[in-house]
Amino acid sequence: MNQIATGKFISQKRKAKNLTQEQLAEKIGVSNKTISKWETGKCMPDYSVVKSLCEELDITVAELMDGEASQEKSVRTYDEEQIMDLLRRTQELEKQKNNLYGVLLIVMGLAIQALAHSFGGSVVKDFFSGLLVGVSVAEMLAGVYIVAKTMAGK
Repeated sequence: MNQIATGKFISQKRKAKNLTQEQLAEKIGVSNKTISKWETGKCMPDYSVVKSLCEELDITVAELMDGEASQEKSVRTYDEEQIMDLLRRTQELEKQKNNLYGVLLIVMGLAIQALAHSFGGSVVKDFFSGLLVGVSVAEMLAGVYIVAKTMAGK
């Protein structure tokens, strides 16, 4: 699955139907920026909109994933439901991975915070203690941001 090829295919099919990005976005319930991201290969359509996207563009899910129209004599080993299930699972795993990264950052931030409290007593040690506290807070904030962004589904 090549995101760039898929994006070009979406763009080609959209233009063949004389639709703007905004019109297509309105029909399937996403933003025109989302359509732009798909067409430039920055991301793939979420499995929740794949079927409606394919219906609007008059293509199959397999053609969307391949990034090209299927040949008349081509043989598919997977049906549309299997492809959709695979897409859903892949996207769920991606979300779980991002959540794990966020939680890992939070835990590491807490560990650094604990380490920072073991320093102190001289000017240099106080400096490093303060530096570690700052790093730990930044790390925990980054972790919270990643988890929140993943949970929001963006």
